[in-house]
Amino acid sequence: MPSTFPIRRIVVAVVLSCTVLVSTTACGGETRTTQNPTQKSAQDAALVAAKASASPTPSAERQRLAKTRFVANAGLAAGAAYQWIVKPYKAGKFKKGAKGRTFALVKAGLAGAFTYNRLKAATENAKGDPLLSKALAPLSSGIDSLKNLGTKLRKGDANDADVSQFEKVIGGVKDAGAGAGAPVKDQVPSAGQLAGG
Repeated sequence: MPSTFPIRRIVVAVVLSCTVLVSTTACGGETRTTQNPTQKSAQDAALVAAKASASPTPSAERQRLAKTRFVANAGLAAGAAYQWIVKPYKAGKFKKGAKGRTFALVKAGLAGAFTYNRLKAATENAKGDPLLSKALAPLSSGIDSLKNLGTKLRKGDANDADVSQFEKVIGGVKDAGAGAGAPVKDQVPSAGQLAGG
């Protein structure tokens, strides 16, 4: 059924265009107050077709879009958490005296806030698919626990437990997505995306 949806729009556009063309040509610059019954029925058919195409997308289409958006948001969250929190932490870049520590902490703080925001967006996206929504429901408290970790990272107060919390939540989201038919792959966001939240 999703493959017929664009065709329906094309047919409606062609019918409406032809109707406008026929009525404009038929008028020939003169103002008419009456219409030919054939023209009237063609316009009525075009209006009915336009209303039909303006109806909300079918349930299957909404679910597909929900999964696509979930995968995109969760992938960005996973990529940001790994690239700017987990990886630098394991490399010792957050330790006092480490070269580039301040820059690493600022990026980690931004990545923490970005990860939280993208995971919340992914949770909202998942509500459009019953299976995905059910799979993510147990993770909501874990996602909520990440809310203030970005600030903690930026200040340099994060520890092993905080970083493993990011890993645990991201792992849970990836597992939930895979179980619901929406596998998540890490996507490292650009600096602009990271700064934008």
